Parts: sequence; structure tokens; C-alpha cells
Amino acid sequence: MSAPAVFASAGDLRGAVGRSLGPTDWLVVEQSRIDKFADATGDHQWIHVDPVRAASGPFQGTIAHGYLTLALVNLFLPQLIAVPGASMGINYGSERVRFPSAVRSGSRIRAAAEIVRVEDVRDSVQVMIRVTVEIEGSNKPACVAETLSRYYFPTHPFPPTEQIPRTPHA
Repeated sequence: MSAPAVFASAGDLRGAVGRSLGPTDWLVVEQSRIDKFADATGDHQWIHVDPVRAASGPFQGTIAHGYLTLALVNLFLPQLIAVPGASMGINYGSERVRFPSAVRSGSRIRAAAEIVRVEDVRDSVQVMIRVTVEIEGSNKPACVAETLSRYYFPTHPFPPTEQIPRTPHA
């Protein structure tokens, strides 16, 4: 496994805008992983879980769910970036996600990334990382996602409790 880029401080992250990360090691997307994702999400569409029917379908075999490919970004991120100086890191969401190409069962995928933006947000640093998941042998990526992570450093170890306005139900 390739070593992640290490950032010890918020300043290190701020100075890394534009830096490329990775790639990660290859990962085989096996049918068993696709089936488990289908079970976890309830999405048992035949293009994902029926190899016999999918063999004559548009992809000539089963394909991973797009959201499985996106979920694997979370597997790849620790291979791309480490922030040991942070007291905590959280996934804050995504800005933009696209699935330009399907991942066929048995394909090998890996990720590379770029630090796009670093912003101070309250008592944390918010980092946007554009992650590109590539499929071995394909000229189009499987997924491109702009992820948002927040890192809290020892001077402000925990996020404040935010009050979310509640809308009365009718």
C-alpha cells in the first residue's frame, strides 16, 4: 500500500492547495461486495445482482452501484491523506459527484486526488478534496467526487453543538 500524504497542522493543509495525492493501491470490486451493498441499501436491480440477465444487458455483466463506488472513496481517503495532528476529522459531505463510467464486477479500481480548497470554519479547517476513481484499462473515471472533510486541532478539539431549526409538521 502506498503511504498517504501526511499533514501535521492546519497550516500544512492550507499550504497544500493544488497538491496531487496518490494514487492508491488497486481494489478489485467483486460481485460479493456488490451483493452486500445491494443488501445494505435494498437496491437489488438486476444490473447489479443478476449476472445471468446482466450478461445480455447494456454492460455485458453486472455493475457496481454508483453509490457503492462513491462509498469506496471513504476507503481510499485514508490511503491518500493523513492528518495526525488533528484531534478529530469528520466527513462533512460532498459538493459535486459524477459517475462517468460504470464499474463492472471484477474490475480493479483505485483513486487519486487533489486538494482543491482549504477554509477556516469556526473551530476547524474544512478541506475540499477532489477524488477521482479510475478503472484499470478505462480512459473514463468511474467517479469524480469533491469531498468535504473537517479537521479539528487540539486548540479547538470538538465542534460546537449546532442548533438546527425545526420546522413544525403539519
